[in-house]
Amino acid sequence: MTSHTTPGRPPAPAGGARRRLIRELLLVAGLFAVYKAGRMLSTGRTEEAHRNAGWVWDAERALHLPGEGAVQRLLLHSDAAVHAANTYYAAVHFPATVLFLVWLYLRRPGHYLWTRRVLAVLTGAALVLHLAFPLAPPRMLEAAHLVDTGQVYGPTVYRAAPAADTMANQFAAMPSLHFGWALMLALGMIAATRSRWRVLWLLHPLATLLVVVGTANHYWVDAIVATLLLGASLLLVPRPTALPAAARRLPAPRATAEPDGRAPARVPAAAPAPVPAGGER
Repeated sequence: MTSHTTPGRPPAPAGGARRRLIRELLLVAGLFAVYKAGRMLSTGRTEEAHRNAGWVWDAERALHLPGEGAVQRLLLHSDAAVHAANTYYAAVHFPATVLFLVWLYLRRPGHYLWTRRVLAVLTGAALVLHLAFPLAPPRMLEAAHLVDTGQVYGPTVYRAAPAADTMANQFAAMPSLHFGWALMLALGMIAATRSRWRVLWLLHPLATLLVVVGTANHYWVDAIVATLLLGASLLLVPRPTALPAAARRLPAPRATAEPDGRAPARVPAAAPAPVPAGGER
């Protein structure tokens, strides 16, 4: 008697998935490195950055926007609140974006590609604006009379002297990518999930907005410009095509063994009932 071994379904090639993951990591890391290097090109334009800050401050007052100091005064009522805001600014922005992209890559590949492209367009546009319009943040503007909460209360990601800061360009306030990335995170999660509570993801950009303004790292206008650039990026990058609802509900086919021991055939989960003789057709 000859024994037959039923071959199983061949496993998905692990090498291909690994190569795709490495390619994505290198691509995202490369884009971020180019952005960081490009930002540093305008670090020495101190006088121009402060002049632009004065123009932005005067424009906000002309537009009757609320003063950034109103948000900061709320934070300064409590050392814990201002310390929490500084921590949110320093420690949430980048890790939250990375976790967001990793989750999309693993669970929603189509939405991942869409989000990565939108973020790349948004960040590229922001880099152009950083170079064309260097801007000192409100914590450096004497007319604003605001506290540099990072230096006073900590933690901070910036050095006290911008010229000595070799890790960050402190004259790249407009647009606020803290806010732009946070808003894209919320919109991406709303688009990729189906929970009735998914609108609560908008609390992240709202909290980020209050933090970047209250810590005197950004003007209101910086967030407005970031929103406009994100809107343009969303118009340029097509959204992923979702599967029809009926297709998502189809059950997976089950395997049945052949009588002669051959590989199992894939059959539908359920077959339609036969029509009785004389019945309707």
